[in-house]
Amino acid sequence: MRAAKVVFGKEPKECEIYAYFLNHWGKLRFGPPVEAQAPKDLGKNPKRVQRQVKGQLQTKGVGTKAQQAVKAQQEAGKQSRLLARKTRTEEERQRLFALRQQKKKEKHKGR
Repeated sequence: MRAAKVVFGKEPKECEIYAYFLNHWGKLRFGPPVEAQAPKDLGKNPKRVQRQVKGQLQTKGVGTKAQQAVKAQQEAGKQSRLLARKTRTEEERQRLFALRQQKKKEKHKGR
């Protein structure tokens, strides 16, 4: 299920956003909460701190915090879909196995 994108315009008023939330609250999907990172103490060697910050920025990923939250929500949905598909296939495999066993028993009932 894909989320519908909403475009309010260039500068939406608070009343427009509030009215949208009131009318569509049941349809909104919320992702897991995103933890905010506290700033670290930078009281050491400034060059080393600068290198560490540069490394952290490179490994953090592309996009804003909101984009990263949306990506995390997509990944969570992907994992849940994979888990649901795995359980469905396992149930189907069990059903077919039980059907084969039943047919095998029916063949030997007359003996």
